[in-house]
Amino acid sequence: MHDPNAIADAYLATWNAADQTRRHDLLRTAWAEDADYTDPMMKGCGHDGIATMIAGARDRFPGHSFHLHGTPDGHGDVVRFSWTLIAPDASPVVQGTDIVRLDDDGRIASVTGFLDAA
Repeated sequence: MHDPNAIADAYLATWNAADQTRRHDLLRTAWAEDADYTDPMMKGCGHDGIATMIAGARDRFPGHSFHLHGTPDGHGDVVRFSWTLIAPDASPVVQGTDIVRLDDDGRIASVTGFLDAA
């Protein structure tokens, strides 16, 4: 069993990494090389595709950060958690829930994201 909190923390750290080099380091550490990401607004595949997608979101929401909302849970190779995107003035902008599937090494293999409130 994988620690859902650790998975959610690694995931959010990747999204919150303002530095592109740091983001790529986090992707190499916590995400499978062929990982994929899909939500209602965007898609990305592999480390480069996901890094580009995250950079685009960060450009659209400068100074914003993702925060865990509630307690992650999981079973087997699946982890579920919710998050809130917070603006620089501390107001919530978007809330979502992500379902993460892990590979055999416990790295993020795929993400299916849902937007709960905007």
